[in-house]
Amino acid sequence: MLTPGPDHPISVEPAKRRWRAMFNGHVIADTADALVLQEANYPPVVYFPRDDVAMEYMGRTDRITHCPYKGDAAYYTLRMNSEIAENAAWSYEEPADAVGRINSRIAFYTDQVEVYEVDDAAVNPHHVAEVRDDGHEAEVGEIVQHTDSGGGTSQRDHWKPNVETPGQEDRGGLN
Repeated sequence: MLTPGPDHPISVEPAKRRWRAMFNGHVIADTADALVLQEANYPPVVYFPRDDVAMEYMGRTDRITHCPYKGDAAYYTLRMNSEIAENAAWSYEEPADAVGRINSRIAFYTDQVEVYEVDDAAVNPHHVAEVRDDGHEAEVGEIVQHTDSGGGTSQRDHWKPNVETPGQEDRGGLN
């Protein structure tokens, strides 16, 4: 096995944004945990965690290729509705140590599967639910703790109201 170096650099970095893969009009992979492999002068390749890929549409094929820097790649054919993409995805089941982070992740040929970045806030609008009075973002779990579950109690004290109830203003002693 060859080791990446100045003559053939390889880097594996966490993606900065969410990634998706679409086949035949359907999202078949969606992750905020993608890895981007950059090898020498080749285009970057996005590797998806297997748990974030719809593996039920993929079948392992007999095809295996060998990269002297990464190891042996196993291939998958996609089948969805009447569309078939032969050997459209691959995975390194036992990659070389230098790229061990891509172990068992799935990558797609971009001429057969559309692989694209997405804005996490656009597809996951409840990721940050609101901005608190102190200017910090309140996560969903924090908000749920201050919400009545229907039993008359919550896990934490309710926040102070930030609006007035209509019709409750001072009516000059007529209340």
